[in-house]
Amino acid sequence: MQIIISNSSKEPIYEQIYAQIKKLILTGQLQEGQPLPSMRQLAKDLEISVITTKRAYEELEKNGFIYSIVGKGSFISEQNSEMMKERKMKAIEEKLLVAIQNAKEMDINLAELKAMLTLLYTEDE
Repeated sequence: MQIIISNSSKEPIYEQIYAQIKKLILTGQLQEGQPLPSMRQLAKDLEISVITTKRAYEELEKNGFIYSIVGKGSFISEQNSEMMKERKMKAIEEKLLVAIQNAKEMDINLAELKAMLTLLYTEDE
């Protein structure tokens, strides 16, 4: 599992870890039951505080992506297909909201934005 931390990102380090592990789970690169590195090991590998990795793992557990067993570690949770679809839809909505905000800041109207989206969506067809 490779996690890349950007010091220039406005996003806190724990959120960068959370987002990258979440993406690995949603894309199937991390499978149900697969163990995650210990919080200490991940902190050592990334050269960050254990408190930071603990916070990322807590967020992942709170949102149902992982579960922890005392003395054994943290593992990837079973991902219900309906829940995965819902999470992916939420991620798409968040990215679209950013795109909409950017479009409004640049005075791009809805028709132009729809045209861009249609072009990008059908590009590979």
